[in-house]
Amino acid sequence: MTSYPKTLKFYVNGSWRSGDGRDTHAVINPATGETLAELPLANAADLDEALEAAERGFKSWRDVDVNKRAATLHKIADLIRERTDDIAPLLTMEQGKPIAEAKGEVASCAGVFDYFAEEAKRAYGRVLVRPTGQRSLVLKQPVGPVAAFSPWNFPVSLMSKKMAAALAAGCSIISKPPEETPACTIALMQCVIDAGVPADAAQLVYGVPDMVSRHLIGSDVVRKVSFTGSVPVGKHLLKLCADGVKRTTMELGGHAPVLVFDDCDLEKTLDLAAFTKFRNAGQICISPTRFYVQEGIYDAFAKGMAERTAKVKVGDGLDIDSGMGPLANARRPDAVSALVEDARSKGANVMTGGERREGGNFYRPTVISDVPMEADIMSHEPFGPVALIRPFKQMDEALEQANRLPFGLAGYAFTQNLRTANLVSDAMEVGMVGMNSFAVSSPDAPFGGVKESGIGSEGGPEGLESYLVTKAVHQF
Repeated sequence: MTSYPKTLKFYVNGSWRSGDGRDTHAVINPATGETLAELPLANAADLDEALEAAERGFKSWRDVDVNKRAATLHKIADLIRERTDDIAPLLTMEQGKPIAEAKGEVASCAGVFDYFAEEAKRAYGRVLVRPTGQRSLVLKQPVGPVAAFSPWNFPVSLMSKKMAAALAAGCSIISKPPEETPACTIALMQCVIDAGVPADAAQLVYGVPDMVSRHLIGSDVVRKVSFTGSVPVGKHLLKLCADGVKRTTMELGGHAPVLVFDDCDLEKTLDLAAFTKFRNAGQICISPTRFYVQEGIYDAFAKGMAERTAKVKVGDGLDIDSGMGPLANARRPDAVSALVEDARSKGANVMTGGERREGGNFYRPTVISDVPMEADIMSHEPFGPVALIRPFKQMDEALEQANRLPFGLAGYAFTQNLRTANLVSDAMEVGMVGMNSFAVSSPDAPFGGVKESGIGSEGGPEGLESYLVTKAVHQF
């Protein structure tokens, strides 16, 4: 088993920086409460040096032949695959997810780098029709240095999505992953360095989030900001970006609805729902949470969901028998508990779970039925292991409830009726729909939301496009 590193560092302008009098952040194992290490935080001088390097790195990296850039990204993917078994335990120790999930997350990063390695070769422009002897061209060019901020729930995966697309486009990037999960993201950065990405083209910093974001976004060097996280923080960063009219990609929160129709394959739907809901302890922006179930199968669905949920084994993610690990930090169990107790006080039926477990940041997988609409949890994303179940009669009623919130990241539906599937897919106000499936994320597909769930997409051609600017060239 990989041991946790005794010394943590960040990477600026080709060198790893340690404490050396800098402020530090304690990295905590959420399963045990143990302090794993102290993480040095970048100061203003470090960030200035990172910005100077990124500006210099952009000018050279953008001119690297696209085939060489692609080969470098493929090499990153190869190194990630080789080191998955070393990186995954670090992720589990820092974030809490079961080791099998951690290995899956790390391995998925390799596919992201491979995809964008090839997509880089397809940043096509076009030639417009003009009279003989004239030319009008449309070119796609890298936007410039990027500041990328990623969260703690999928630290290596979300950092990879941003780095792979930015580097593929020819941008330099300053990544700021979460301070809660540094060792796994440091290990990912080492793959990037070892693959041959120039020292000034990719950098890694940690620090006080508000200070780092204000400093980087406030610089004229940064031309694009990519952020994954909460809606309030996303709105704050958008305001900062407005002053410099900076390009943004914002992947923000959701409160995903699931419409379960009475003609679905009930047993299969239940198996998928129970497995997906408690993946990463429900700490997923696209986690299915609001289950609207048609009246004819409501009781059977609620009973089946509760029975499956009660069997989920909760424990340290390093234990291969654990089906669900702890919540990522000490704040999360209290936040989830408050929402559950509010729902209980307003008449909801807690069928299983609904309480903390002794030791660590554990909260038992929870199923709540007959949740009244006035319960806070129906409007505020729990971001934890809680499934909410309400009945509906007709499709229009279910869609009204699914679309009533200002969020629109992912939505799901289960039905064997093709017409129902088409109508629901069209009517759901979300960026991604899973029909008879909860799988809505893959490297070649756009990932993003509508309404307050964000702006732009990561993944697919759209993910590369967000790091490119369009230039028209007219020749006479």
